[in-house]
Amino acid sequence: MPNPYDQNLDRRAANHQPLTPISYLERAARAFPDHTAIIHGAMRVSYRDFWRRSLQLASALARHGIGKGDTVTVMLSNTPPMLEAHFGVPMTKAVLHSLNTRLDAAVIAFQLDHADTKVLIVDREFSGVIREALSLAAVRPLVIDYEDSQYPDDAPYPQGERIGTRFYEEFVASGDSDFPWSMPDDEWDAISLNYTSGTTGNPKGVVYHHRGAALMAYTNTIHASMGKHCVYLWTLPMFHCNGWCFPWTLAVQAGTHVCLRWVRPKPIYDAIADHGVTHLCGAPIVMATLINAADADRRDFPQAVTFSTAAAPPPEAVLSGMADAGFGVTHLYGLTETYGPAVVNEWHTEWEGLDKAARTARKARQGVRYAALEDLTVMNPETMERTPADGATIGEVMFRGNIVMKGYLKNETATDEAFRGGWFHSGDLGVMHPDGYIQLKDRSKDIIISGGENISSIEVEDALYKHPAVASCAVVARPDEKWGETPVAYVEFKPGKSATEEEIVSHCRTLLARFKVPKAVIFAEIPKTSTGKIQKFRLRELARGS
Repeated sequence: MPNPYDQNLDRRAANHQPLTPISYLERAARAFPDHTAIIHGAMRVSYRDFWRRSLQLASALARHGIGKGDTVTVMLSNTPPMLEAHFGVPMTKAVLHSLNTRLDAAVIAFQLDHADTKVLIVDREFSGVIREALSLAAVRPLVIDYEDSQYPDDAPYPQGERIGTRFYEEFVASGDSDFPWSMPDDEWDAISLNYTSGTTGNPKGVVYHHRGAALMAYTNTIHASMGKHCVYLWTLPMFHCNGWCFPWTLAVQAGTHVCLRWVRPKPIYDAIADHGVTHLCGAPIVMATLINAADADRRDFPQAVTFSTAAAPPPEAVLSGMADAGFGVTHLYGLTETYGPAVVNEWHTEWEGLDKAARTARKARQGVRYAALEDLTVMNPETMERTPADGATIGEVMFRGNIVMKGYLKNETATDEAFRGGWFHSGDLGVMHPDGYIQLKDRSKDIIISGGENISSIEVEDALYKHPAVASCAVVARPDEKWGETPVAYVEFKPGKSATEEEIVSHCRTLLARFKVPKAVIFAEIPKTSTGKIQKFRLRELARGS
């Protein structure tokens, strides 16, 4: 018998439209045309002008032949053109590819060719490495130079020579502000391309779709507690997972983007105090920058500021330091393949009454799924059976839902492997607690197997962070003839602090089983990515050679 709820109740233009974050900016421009959308130095851009300039960018790209399936690549800092590209590029149904500004020329050339870049917008700070990359690449895109009028000399590196045939402002001005943009043909259409770090070979191109970006934008407002006209400071690079989708998120609540070319304590504190910043995101290194800022760089501010971080759980000392400085920390977890964070440590008010050890244990957990993620679990990756929710049985963390990537560009084998068994395999090892909260134990490649026993590098690092002199640390495996592998620790000290190797080892012995204690402690600067993540693959190489 036919289902009466399906009879003559079809999808129509009136009741079904593809999800896309582009429509959020259109709404904000209509509802709050005069509200400030972007602050960059002395520049103020209203929502009316943000929408207009995005349309003009889209029009100019379309006149150059850009359309569905084409890739527009940008090499930009956290500046207004990066925000405009997040809307203007998908308005043409093309795909936005944001380059990591710390990459070398060879990796950039690979990405340009793999993405088949048609247009390349470049901040002149990066013209040197882009010139070299283009000499190595096969593609010959239209190159557009962006010159930052607000901060021409305030950047980690000086502006290089012009390498393009058009200037960004000239290019945008050539576009039509009445550009007839339209919804994507399908919400499954690609909206952006982000490459993984590629530490074990060429990076993989992670493809996001309009549906996932739209849902992530909504969800960010929920889990970051972003109210109407919130003010967001760009300390997180927008090239990293499209800035966790916050370029699209702010339009939902008609918030204000405060641009920041590079992370330093004084400009951060100045922006928070002068512009009323309510939210920012970043890696632990950004928190360290705030906590360890000189008194002369600090500013007082009356508003509550939410800092969202998605890395290893912040140590108790860091959380206390952030609270003292006026920041509330939200702990998140995710991957490039999940549009950035997709797990949140939802805090329960009753946990505040627990003793320090129990409270710290709960803060160490990654948490529960985002509202836009359909399922999150821990499984045995071989049997694809869920592990017991006992807080002890280790398995692989897996995701399922609409904020999981479309797949890897031009890499069917990697896509099939990542989605084996109907779940996205994260490569992270963790446990499921009885209350449904997950906790990471390690990356599958970072687990240390010593004498047949598994050692979680995260557990050892947690112990190291409890030492009052330790600012940053990382633990990796070192080959050992007797045990197979043993843990070795790399440690950076807090300013003005120090300790001996014997003191660090003795400290760890009070907190860890003997076989988990680092067999060596090396005091050195720890290599990190441009987003502040520790590069353990480099430390493993050092450990193997020591």
